[in-house]
Amino acid sequence: MKATSISLAGQTAVVATMHGKEQVIAPAVAAGLGLQTILPTGFDSDRFGTFTRDIPRAGSQLEAARQKALAAMDLTGCSIGLASEGAFGPDPAVPWVACDRELIVLIDRPSGLELVGEAVSTATNYGQTTVTTLAEALQFAASVQFPSHALVVRPSANSMDSDTLHKGIQDEASLRRIVSQLLAAQGSLWLETDMRAHLNPSRMAVIAQAACNLVQKFQQACPACGWPGFDVTRRLPGLPCASCGLPTALTHRWVYRCLQCCHEQEVLFPTGLQMADPGQCSFCNP
Repeated sequence: MKATSISLAGQTAVVATMHGKEQVIAPAVAAGLGLQTILPTGFDSDRFGTFTRDIPRAGSQLEAARQKALAAMDLTGCSIGLASEGAFGPDPAVPWVACDRELIVLIDRPSGLELVGEAVSTATNYGQTTVTTLAEALQFAASVQFPSHALVVRPSANSMDSDTLHKGIQDEASLRRIVSQLLAAQGSLWLETDMRAHLNPSRMAVIAQAACNLVQKFQQACPACGWPGFDVTRRLPGLPCASCGLPTALTHRWVYRCLQCCHEQEVLFPTGLQMADPGQCSFCNP
């Protein structure tokens, strides 16, 4: 494997977090890149958006991560920054299953490198519901791994009143008290999972996966120029049918592309399959 043209070993990066993400990011970049990390004192990552929607996220998921990294770099004077951003919703392939997509960006100002690690997982407790009784609230809590995973209680899904928006609930006594008070006042309320990393171990595990993916991508050097991040940018169909030989919708080759010099390289049969089962062929099995 060609060595990367950039080395971060022995340098220091700032991790743009106020929710404990350094617990999984720092070990990954230390072991894989030799990169030391610090935290930014007085850094407020919530200003870039919150999962409880009281502060909307400006821009895309990647833009939010980038903005956090750059802000922490400016605050500390570090030339290298790391930041992550999560997004939750239906899994694209199985829409009735919740999905966690985590991005982690590494920015190295001296070289101009920006690299993004990613992890996608259905191992998430992400969920929300309306309840009208304490029993329903406790039943929902049990279904989303409470109390190891925190909850948010609010009067309704769109309520942003800070006086009635209760975040970070981690014990049953507090949950019972808050739910009972709100139900007495209005008869129903909205419960949702608290997706902040330090209060959601399932999410923290996916952030760890994204950090490992970032390290792996950094170590994938372009064979032409050595720039980090030589990775798959296109997955092309066309795997031939084992019966008739016609191309199918299954993956035939991957195309790797360099972020710096744009060198490309194709890899045939990346999944290990060289022929498709006729059951996957639109001609043999229309």
